Amino acid sequence: MAHAAEEGSFELPVPSNRLLAGLHLVATPIGNLGDITARAVTTLRAADLIACEDTRHSGLLLKHLEIKARLISLNEHNEAHRIPQLLDHMRAGGSVALISDAGMPTISDPGQRLVAAAVAAGLFIDSLPGPSAVLTALAASGLPTTPFYFGGFLPHKKGARGTELASALAREATSIYFESPWRILDTLGMLASAEPTRRVVVARELTKKFAEFQRGPAAQVHAYFQAKAPKGEFTLMIAPVTPPKWLTW
Repeated sequence: MAHAAEEGSFELPVPSNRLLAGLHLVATPIGNLGDITARAVTTLRAADLIACEDTRHSGLLLKHLEIKARLISLNEHNEAHRIPQLLDHMRAGGSVALISDAGMPTISDPGQRLVAAAVAAGLFIDSLPGPSAVLTALAASGLPTTPFYFGGFLPHKKGARGTELASALAREATSIYFESPWRILDTLGMLASAEPTRRVVVARELTKKFAEFQRGPAAQVHAYFQAKAPKGEFTLMIAPVTPPKWLTW
């Protein structure tokens, strides 16, 4: 059963033209623009700066939302020199909204170093809940949701990927990974060779018009994508080594 942060207590958003100085983490849609929250829109409109992975990509989202904002890029290539600039802005009383290309910022996306730096600097940090490919996929997977392990993107190199998949197959938890359409077939083949009967779930194009879940033994799911060329964004889930008795599919 889910609980509010304070039992039986909810706080309504208060419209404001100015945010508290500090860092505001804002989740953005992972595919369906209808998933943006009212609070996210209000926050993005009020932020002094919006830090994002790609200003061109995020610019399209903001244009759709009719938000005019100052965008600044924050990615793995420029974090070292960008973070001090953002910290100085927040120390001076400014607000920064952090978004990623899709989903919750810092989750397999840039931003972890900025959050850690803001914590070290004693700055205010707010995190707005919203779309997450990890939880969206897990909730509808039919696999145990607790405990679960999220490993981000699987390694590109086959040897390292094989080592990670072996760990997943031995884990007493549902394992979740992101995988590209160019490697998903090879990855499923590796699972099918290692444990053809292990239950796996592949979620594709979550929240979009052609979203789908393929559930079943690894060999079966592998065969499905051998017959149907993989397209889109993939989330791969692997059942725990000791499944609960209620898991009967």
